[in-house]
Amino acid sequence: MYKSSTRSFPVYDSLRKAIIEQALKPGSKLPEDSIGETFGVSRTTARNALVRLDAEGLVDLRPNRGASVAIPTIEEAHDIFEMRQCLEREVMQRLCKMDVKPIVKALRQHLSEEKRYHDVDKTRSIRLAGEFHILLAELTGSRTLANYVNEIVSRCSLVMARFAQFHSDQCGLDEHNEIISAIEAGDVMRATEQMHLHLGSVQDRALLNSDDLSNEDVNSILLRYASPRA
Repeated sequence: MYKSSTRSFPVYDSLRKAIIEQALKPGSKLPEDSIGETFGVSRTTARNALVRLDAEGLVDLRPNRGASVAIPTIEEAHDIFEMRQCLEREVMQRLCKMDVKPIVKALRQHLSEEKRYHDVDKTRSIRLAGEFHILLAELTGSRTLANYVNEIVSRCSLVMARFAQFHSDQCGLDEHNEIISAIEAGDVMRATEQMHLHLGSVQDRALLNSDDLSNEDVNSILLRYASPRA
């Protein structure tokens, strides 16, 4: 079991990045044989990766129907954002009670990375925006909280791919900067409010679009993720 999980992890990780970066859109088919061929692994290994993504709510895996990127409903989208508000409020409360200097340093380094890519690489910019929130949770030192935030942020990326209308990346950068400033001040109320407003803005931008799925071949997309990326 351990060896199987080890072999399937690179495939799982690459598929997960492709979904989070919105390269693979909701509803995209994920054939086991194509995935195996692209990554040079067996169908069993590819399926193990898909099973893990299914457990995380990122893939819809059905018997005799194959796998596809999950398509969240509008009801699920609202529920996911409500749960995210609860989790990230807890993150803010914990961080502001800690030594904020190393926390702020790590966050500002990440924000610099976000700024570096937001006009250069759209897909990486999307992933980095989500990883900002995962980093916040990791900095609390709670593995449990970090795991929950990691999963909910990933599912929010799927929601945004499904529903979001076009918006400027600068919105997120400015809002992230406000959150960092509040943490730096050690102001729990301000940090919590800034996070609440930020997540509310993200949710407001997640409006129903035309559902126009990408026409790009899935194999072509996966080839970009078959090689290690930063």
